[in-house]
Amino acid sequence: MPSLADLIHPVSPDRFRNEIEGRVPLHIPAEGAAAEARRGLLDWDTFNGLLNQSSIWTHSTLKLVHSGQPLDPETYCSEVQSMSGPVFRPSPARVQVMAAMGATIVANDVGALTPALRDICATLRHAWAASVAANIYCSFKGVQGFGPHYDTHDVFAVQTEGEKVWRLYRNREPDPVDYPGEGEEVRRYLASACGPLMQEVRMRPGDVLYVPRGWYHDALAVDGPSLHVTLSITPLYGRILFRLLESAAMQDPAFRAWLPPASREGGKPLSDQLTDLGQRLARLAASPAFAQEIAMTQERLMGRGADYRLPERPALTTYAPTGLLPPAVRGPAAVAMEWAMAQPRFALEDMIAQFDFVPETDMRAAIEAGVRAGALKPVQ
Repeated sequence: MPSLADLIHPVSPDRFRNEIEGRVPLHIPAEGAAAEARRGLLDWDTFNGLLNQSSIWTHSTLKLVHSGQPLDPETYCSEVQSMSGPVFRPSPARVQVMAAMGATIVANDVGALTPALRDICATLRHAWAASVAANIYCSFKGVQGFGPHYDTHDVFAVQTEGEKVWRLYRNREPDPVDYPGEGEEVRRYLASACGPLMQEVRMRPGDVLYVPRGWYHDALAVDGPSLHVTLSITPLYGRILFRLLESAAMQDPAFRAWLPPASREGGKPLSDQLTDLGQRLARLAASPAFAQEIAMTQERLMGRGADYRLPERPALTTYAPTGLLPPAVRGPAAVAMEWAMAQPRFALEDMIAQFDFVPETDMRAAIEAGVRAGALKPVQ
């Protein structure tokens, strides 16, 4: 699996974390074996092979954009008959006609479609404890797909075929989490808000461009067809606390008590109760248990993929509780162990599959500790 160091070579991960990440864009020109590996992320034959799997594409996953405007799906999609009935799918012939007219082809959510894309997405998911999406952009000389805009996530753009000029503007939206929408009015706003041009970057095969979220940019293929992959990184941010805190706080009766009228005794009872609830929330947010909840949510966000290996049938390792108490388990594995001890019998492999937000090594260690303590026994 490629590492973060491979993706940003010759820049070191330490320098990237301390000087670049979240601060400024960074262009990494192609250099040596690492650049060849980056270029190998996608080529024209692989891209055409993906597009030729026409049954996997919909108007949501395969989009066309021309001069900053998304094309109506009816201009490049057709109704086709499938075993499940009629479906609306991109037409290869019509997509290619639109491409000949200069439309940019955008293939979304491709991170699981090739081994190379799966590997680099897995690397970035673990490096940032984030969800990672991979999109492919195929564009043609002299026609701009998107005008000036910003993204609500950090982006690594990897140029794999042809060349493309990226323009980076001086302005930046501060840590955006929502986009202003679509339409001509939004495009005019973005074009006026991006500020003056700061830098032009000519991307060649094997080059990488890092763009922090909120940074205004656009791109244009200048000398022929261009193919690049964007890797979008979206970790958790502070908003997640509201959802998780609500669930945790409702276990405390104080958060289920009625609030007194604001008019009573000049509002003092209400003020006192709100102060108490705020202090309880602060203690809850600072507790190790809440940090554990955040850790499990990050694991859910990353996911734990598993490749199919048919026709191999994996052997199942089955256990049953004996009625004795198992050793105390710390961290997210405690949730999985609580489930295991409530089953009459269970397969370890099923436990690992169900609790994909708990590190597998921790679950295996908890089961082994339970067997040593006599709380679990293997079942043939």
